[in-house]
Amino acid sequence: MPRNPFDWIDEESRRRERAGLVRTLRPRPADSALLDLASNDYLGLTRRAEVTEGAVRAARRWGAGATGSRLVTGSTELHAELERELADFCGFEAALVLSSGYAANLAAVTALSGRDALVVSDAGNHASIVDGCRLSRAETAVVPHTDVEAVRKTLEAHPGRRALAVTDSVFSVDGDAAPLRGLADVCREHGAGLLVDDAHGLGVLGAGGRGALDAAGLAGEAGTVATLTLSKSLGSQGGAVLGPARVIDHLINTARTFIFDTGLAPAAAGAALAGVRVLRGEPGLAGRAREVAATLHRGLTDAGLTSARPDAAVVSVQAPSPDAALRWAADCRAAGLVVGCFRPPSVPDGISRIRLTARADLTDRQIGTALSTIIRTAPGS
Repeated sequence: MPRNPFDWIDEESRRRERAGLVRTLRPRPADSALLDLASNDYLGLTRRAEVTEGAVRAARRWGAGATGSRLVTGSTELHAELERELADFCGFEAALVLSSGYAANLAAVTALSGRDALVVSDAGNHASIVDGCRLSRAETAVVPHTDVEAVRKTLEAHPGRRALAVTDSVFSVDGDAAPLRGLADVCREHGAGLLVDDAHGLGVLGAGGRGALDAAGLAGEAGTVATLTLSKSLGSQGGAVLGPARVIDHLINTARTFIFDTGLAPAAAGAALAGVRVLRGEPGLAGRAREVAATLHRGLTDAGLTSARPDAAVVSVQAPSPDAALRWAADCRAAGLVVGCFRPPSVPDGISRIRLTARADLTDRQIGTALSTIIRTAPGS
């Protein structure tokens, strides 16, 4: 009998189990008594009445699906309205909405580089940027994390070449921010474009949550492009690219994850549009999210736990091993608290962590409960 072609998967599964890296799905109920500090719902909008009603109204008017790619039947007036509001709120000339933040990064990286280009990518960038670099067929130089001088030297070594520097604005593992102003200066000096994934900055940084590029004074600059997700601070789902109108036109004509993908579902577009309007009306939400992050960090470091200083709403706490991180997260859940658990290969430095989301809607009592639970269940405590 011929051998089953997927027998090799069993050994891979055993290897993951030995390394403590097995991942499993855990379906959650619609209503849960657990305190959630694991989601990316930074502003607590995913259940806000305005946002859920925005989804309902859009579905009733436009139907359950977009019905096709944006270039065929999938581009509605609702998508165009969302793009206008996103661009205006974040300070860019134009925007393009895609089905996910992952798709947005693939679109931007591939369409703005190519076989003859150089891409300079931060070592801590999100997997979607890494995959975009691989798909772009460009020469990719991975530089040390948040190292502006390394970017400068890389660009200097390729004078006159079309180049694109790519970075997260806020890195999802430790919550530290990229030195955007320094990167922009270096890119401008060498004629390179700057692409910033602002997934973790939108809604938390900048004036009223307008994002990290607004905070750095870079929103709307001719050489700067931003990508973002609608699934974090805006409480919905989807992604977008923001930048000069000619860049957006170029993506419409060349970005494969836009051209060949079904358009964002109307319900998600309606919810995201409502989320943007909530942000406009409640500019204090961004500051509250940062305040909660600072409180969590202070409580953890005072307890002797190694916690990176948060620049936005991500707070991470190091664990001694992948197994310890997994047990720590499980012990927190048993005590009524849900936290994220980051292990290799999700962490570029190989150090496992639990990861906390500093949501703007958390009460002081909930913050205290979360801190006491994490400290009490910490490995070795």
